[in-house]
This record gives sequence, structure tokens and C-alpha cells, in this order.
Amino acid sequence: MKSLSILGSTGSIGKNTLKIVEMFGDKFRIRALAAKNNVLLLAQQIKIFMPDIAVVFDEQSAVELKSITSGTDVKILYGNEGYKAAASWDQVDMVVAAMVGSAGLLPVLAAIDAGKDIALANKETLVMAGDIVMKKAREKGVKILPIDSEHSAIFQCLSGQRRQDMDKIMLTASGGPFFNLAASRFDKIKPEDATNHPVWQMGEKISIDSATMMNKGLEVIEAKHLFEVSVDNIEVLIHPQSIVHSMVSFKDGTVIAQMGIPDMKGAIAYALSYPKRLSIGQAVPDFNSIGSLEFKKPDTEKFPCIDLAFYAGKTGGTLPAVMNAANEIAVEAFLNRKISFIYIPEVIRKTMEKHFVIANPMLSDILDADFWARNIAAELISG
Repeated sequence: MKSLSILGSTGSIGKNTLKIVEMFGDKFRIRALAAKNNVLLLAQQIKIFMPDIAVVFDEQSAVELKSITSGTDVKILYGNEGYKAAASWDQVDMVVAAMVGSAGLLPVLAAIDAGKDIALANKETLVMAGDIVMKKAREKGVKILPIDSEHSAIFQCLSGQRRQDMDKIMLTASGGPFFNLAASRFDKIKPEDATNHPVWQMGEKISIDSATMMNKGLEVIEAKHLFEVSVDNIEVLIHPQSIVHSMVSFKDGTVIAQMGIPDMKGAIAYALSYPKRLSIGQAVPDFNSIGSLEFKKPDTEKFPCIDLAFYAGKTGGTLPAVMNAANEIAVEAFLNRKISFIYIPEVIRKTMEKHFVIANPMLSDILDADFWARNIAAELISG
């Protein structure tokens, strides 16, 4: 039986992970759960899965959670030290890193230090500090198994293949809710429009990233580190049907694609059970009904976040962390109706232009760059 810690248990990835755990109670045991401040849902999860430890963002949430879960033996912690504890809990075999944004970096590093395998959904961890994270994982003998559907697809396409035979990674993207919307109408986009994804059910932040296509840019940098390739060997393709989750081409002209319905449970189950596959009752795509599969180049004039991410990925150093931090601040401002949709990439670009890149940063340099970028982006927004 594999013991799990789920960081971000109340988000979409966390909830889907728990569904799989419920389906296979003889294979998985929940030892730690961590969330931000969705105390009511976390309390329900605690009562069902009875972890050893549960973690929330702040002391107030911890007090509320203790009150709701009184009578259980769960240990309630909060804050950064709590998240690190959940990530490195002795009885845990694998940590599911499903926290949103930069908050996932330090817990993932704590998990690697403790020798825990990582099922990674938090792409920002590798965007910010991919070189450091992957090096530490190699040193500790820790497996990092991707949960993002695209990176899981690439991982599966490369299974049994020689890496030196790989030519290119082709990351597919649905295009988000505005792929067919005229750029002239982008200034009218409201948060409720941008969070209404046509295919995937995701949290607010990831939904906005999908709408700007920054999500795909972050995935480019994540793929660079996961699969040890140059961003020059990564291509983004719009695939509205979201059936092909990504593809890999090889030097003999062969292309291998991984396909499935747009549901995260397949990628999650594969990471949890690797190298085995679980019978999760997931349907095969109905190809007769689908009819055709389309692929198009993204319009980087309409969606400049893609080019910003490619530039940050090529430059490396502290620039990807700066880009990510500026994006998080800009997305939050848009959700709070402080800036327009079209100003999100402007905030990111201007913040990146102001940054002096450190080429081979230590972790402290990355954290400093993240803090600096948040302040600069906030200043640009406040005007």
C-alpha cells in the first residue's frame, strides 16, 4: 500500500486524486492533507480519509479546523512549516504536489530532501527553480512523475524510447475560451468570461492562465526541465478537441501521440500507480463522433504570454521566476477587477524588462527575484 500526502487537497487535482484513492482503498492510504483556507471541505476530507496531519494557511483557519474536527486524532498545523511537515511526513511514500502557484516550491523541495517521490501538478515549482529541483531529485534518487495531462502524455510517449532519438516535443493546448475571439474584443473580457473554460474544469488562477495561454508557456518551461530539452525543441499546437494530450517526434520522422478524453484522473492515476495502470473506468474517446482532430499554430500576437514564456525559458536564470511572479500578481489583479485582461501580459513584460537576470542562481536568489517581481508588478498595477 502506498502512503500519500496531498498538497492542495481541496483543489481540482486534489479532489480528483482523492476520488482515485477512494476507488482503490487497498492500494493507497492518505497520511497528510494540506489546503489553503477551504476549511469546510478539508474537514470533510479529514473525516473520510483520517490522515495523520492536516495543514492550512494561517492560524485562524487552523483554529477553525480544530474546532470542526474535534474528536479526531489528526494533527492540525498551519503556515510554511506546516506545509513542509506535510511534505516530509515520515510515513509518506509519495507527495502529490497540487498547490497553486509559487507556494508549491518549498514544500516540494522539503519532500525531495526527505526522499519522497513526487507526483507533480504544480508546474511553477519547475518554472521557478527547475535546475535546482531536478538536480536535487537526481541526488536523492527521487522520482518526479508528472500529473499535468500534457507532461504525462510526453512521459508516456517517451516510455521505452531512447531519449537521444527524440526530435521534438509537441505540447497541445485547447486554445482556451478566447481562441476564436477577435483581439479587438479582448478589452471587454471579464473574469467570469475567462474562468469559463470550454473543455477543462479548473481553479480560477489556472483558468485565467489558460485564457491568456500563459499556462502553456509555463508548461513549455516545465517540459524543458522534466525532459531535459531545449525550448527550441518544444512546439505549441492548438488542438481544440483536447483528445491528443501531447506528442513526441523522433529523428526518423515517427510521431507518437498520447490520447484520451479530457479528464485529469487518467494522468493522476498513472502517476500514482506507475509503472502500472489502474482500471479507473475512464471512457475511450468516441472517435466516430469526434470525426476529425485539428491542429493549429497559436496566434502569439493575440496571446503574447506564449512568447514571453519562450523568452524566459531560453534566458533561464532568475527570469522564469520573475515572469511567474508577475503573472501571479497580474492574474490576481484581473480577478479582483483592478486591471483589464489585456494588461496581464503588459505587467509581465514590463516586470521582466526591469529585471537584471542572475544566470546561475541559488535558491535564495530565486526567492529574492520572486519577491522583487511581485513588488514591481504591484507598483505597475497601482500605477
